[in-house]
Amino acid sequence: MNRDLAYVALGSNLGDPLQQLRLAVQKLRRLGEVAARSSLYRSPAQGGPPGQPDYLNAVVALDPFPPYRSPLELLGALLAIEQEAGRVRRIRWEARTLDLDLLAMGSRILNSPELTLPHPRMMERAFVLAPLGEIAPDWRHPETGVGVKEALISLDQSWLERTTLGWE
Repeated sequence: MNRDLAYVALGSNLGDPLQQLRLAVQKLRRLGEVAARSSLYRSPAQGGPPGQPDYLNAVVALDPFPPYRSPLELLGALLAIEQEAGRVRRIRWEARTLDLDLLAMGSRILNSPELTLPHPRMMERAFVLAPLGEIAPDWRHPETGVGVKEALISLDQSWLERTTLGWE
């Protein structure tokens, strides 16, 4: 596989989350080839204001088209897709129509004010690692060398449900 595949986490818990994620994947196809999609996972909101609806989560592998091969260009395009879906950023970890997180781009390491790659909290989140492990089971954190499976085993997954919902 391409070393520079971008792994993008998708999440939604407002409106129709399934439809939001389906539309997001369609829009991601404007940015590159969607090389793989995980199953859809349901999880309670982690952190943030209490009483939020459950999230639907997934991860896709994206082979970006040339204009989006720069992590910052891709991030800008992901933020634009969030805005198109009605995302408004007010409170950290609040309910949202759509959340798109750039988890990693190949083995790139980036620390800038706008973006950190790999995503700084991805190895602590079962709702990210379980779907990532489906589509990239051999992915390893480029700084620590810890693999997806290793990290996932150390996390509580009892609250995470792999759904039977489909992408179509």
